[in-house]
Amino acid sequence: MVICIVGVWAGTINTVVGSGTLVTFPVLVALGYPPVTATTSNAVGLAPGAIAGSIGYRAELTGQGRRLVRLAVASVFGAIGGTILLLSLPPEAFETVVPWLIVAALVLVLLQPRVSAWVLHRQSDGAGYRGPLLFAMVFLIGIYGGYFTAAQGVMLVAVFGMLLHEPLQRLNGMKNVLSAVVNTVAGVIYAFIAPVSWPVIGLLAVSSTLGGLLGAKIGRKLPPAVLRGVIVVVGLVAVVKLVLD
Repeated sequence: MVICIVGVWAGTINTVVGSGTLVTFPVLVALGYPPVTATTSNAVGLAPGAIAGSIGYRAELTGQGRRLVRLAVASVFGAIGGTILLLSLPPEAFETVVPWLIVAALVLVLLQPRVSAWVLHRQSDGAGYRGPLLFAMVFLIGIYGGYFTAAQGVMLVAVFGMLLHEPLQRLNGMKNVLSAVVNTVAGVIYAFIAPVSWPVIGLLAVSSTLGGLLGAKIGRKLPPAVLRGVIVVVGLVAVVKLVLD
C-alpha cells in the first residue's frame, strides 16, 4: 500500500517537477531493500509513469519530433553508460556516494523555482540553439540518470533554458520525453541483468502510470511548494538513514 501511494506521488512529481525518485528510493530503503536493488527496481517501476507523463504532454511536443529524436540518441547512450557504472562499481561505492547524490538532488529541487524563472528570462533574451553542446549535455545527464535518476528532470530543464528558445511548458514536455527514454533504457537493462524486486516493480509501474497521467492533467494546479516540500523532507530522512546505517 505504501509503495502504491509513493508511486502515484512520484509519477505526478516526475511529470510536473522531476525528482520523484527522491520519494520512492528512500521509502524502498526504509522498507529494507538494499540501495542498489532499490535504485534498479525504482528505475524499472517508474519507467511506465514517465512514458504516461510524456504522452500527457504531447500537445507541447508538436513540431519537436526531429530534435527529440536526435536528443533521444544522446539519452539512450547516456543511460547505457550510467547503468554500466552502477553495475560495474561495487555496491559499497554506490552506498557511499548516494547520500551525496541525494543532497545534490535536493539542492536542485530547492533551486527549481529560480531555475524556472531564469529559463523564462533567457527565453525573453532570445537564447539560441547550440546543437553539439546540447547533445553533449543531454548525454551527460543521461549518464547521471542511468546511475541515479533523481533530479535529472531539473537538470534537463536548466540545460534547455540555456540553449533553446522555447516556452517553459514545451521544455517541460521535452524533459518528460528524455527522462522517459533514460528510465526505459536503464529499466530494460536492469530488468535482465541487475538485482531487482519484481513485486516492487509491478506496484510502482501501475501506480506511477496513474501518477504520470494525473501529473499531466492536474499536476500543474498543485502548489509547487508542496511538491518540493515533500521531496525535501523525504530526501533528508533518506540521507540520515543512509548515513546512520
